[in-house]
Amino acid sequence: MTSPLRPAPLHRAAILAVGSELLTPSRIDTNSLFITEQLNLLGIEVAYKSVIGDDREELAAAVRVALDRVGLVVCCGGLGPTDDDVTREVVAQVLRRPLTEDERITTRIRARFTSRRVEMPEINRRQAMVPAGARVLDNANGTAPGLWLDEADRAVLLLPGPPRELKAMLRAAAGDVLTSRSPGLSLVTRVIRITGRTESHTEEALQPLYAEWAKAEIPVAATILASLGQIELHLSTRAASRDRAEATVETASKQVAEVLGPDAYSRDGRTLEQVVGDALVAHRLRIALAESCTGGLITSRLTDVAGSSRYVERAVVAYSNEAKVSLLGVPATLLDEHGAVSESVALAMAAGVRASASVEVGVGATGIAGPGGGTAEKPVGTVAVAVVMPGATRSRMLRFVGDREQVKFQASQAALDMVRRMLLPGGSGGPEGPPLRP
Repeated sequence: MTSPLRPAPLHRAAILAVGSELLTPSRIDTNSLFITEQLNLLGIEVAYKSVIGDDREELAAAVRVALDRVGLVVCCGGLGPTDDDVTREVVAQVLRRPLTEDERITTRIRARFTSRRVEMPEINRRQAMVPAGARVLDNANGTAPGLWLDEADRAVLLLPGPPRELKAMLRAAAGDVLTSRSPGLSLVTRVIRITGRTESHTEEALQPLYAEWAKAEIPVAATILASLGQIELHLSTRAASRDRAEATVETASKQVAEVLGPDAYSRDGRTLEQVVGDALVAHRLRIALAESCTGGLITSRLTDVAGSSRYVERAVVAYSNEAKVSLLGVPATLLDEHGAVSESVALAMAAGVRASASVEVGVGATGIAGPGGGTAEKPVGTVAVAVVMPGATRSRMLRFVGDREQVKFQASQAALDMVRRMLLPGGSGGPEGPPLRP
């Protein structure tokens, strides 16, 4: 039973992002991601998120629904001084709390304007209106203070919309009150990245683990998120201590890796390009790339990683057949006999860029990204990728679905994954240990 001296712990939360601009294609709600992260660190689960425009009736309805469903309602945005900043007034109305001006807030806002030699507009007094019983959360980076309101065993937290203001406030003032209402559990999540399997094959292989985790002393929840070229498995658990939660998720992630084998390429949050880069560094290898249909995307992904100059030597985008011949040394007879989209040409591209760059690893990618250019024999989405490295050569002809952008991404994923698998211990790229050399 909860002590009357200590309010009930907050186990579940809802995030309401307020602002009509968030309902347009030009603005994305990024605040919810940060709020979720901070709440999860305290063991508070986010049950759902909603985006609501600057509409009083819509926001009031959303707040009422949230208070019926969860213990904590977090509203971000709508605390400014203009008429469309309605969050403060709406929440006060829903909770039936009268609003009164807090002169201390008005004084702080006026001082902020005075420090810039500007007179405070009268509309900024709206930001000093505080619902009865609310706790004011100072805003070190702006004029709109945050508010914390207890409502029986539930609570409402109002945060400003600008990320610079919201993040500092949530870490500081709100962090204190949230910590006092946290459930005393640590929520830990882990993302496992997978490639080379479909969503259904992954799900089928992991079903026995799901059953085992559900009956464990500390259960583990799993969610699969699939997209073209890759799958993410999100694991989460709660425990009385963060160490126990971390250990539980670590054990579960190892079980996944044992079941999926080399298809599970990351258990620590690294992207495929980071994993490939780390493998190249471990083997002390350099890489050069010859790209056609991917247009430099493979190289772009590799060089998005800080420190990639240690292993990326050069790249050649050879889009035309003439460029493949003159820049990469692909024999014209090979193009005539097999066509530009063929394993033979991809191998010649990989070998050519490897030789010209005097590096250990060469990658070639050629294909038809669409929407035109396909044939009955080689439809749109047909891509050939090849990798040449010391003592090992590999090539594949692949068929991808999707639009031009999706085909290019899947082709880049396949090329990077081919390099990764060839560098695995026992893979065709050589055993773990001594660096590979030509």
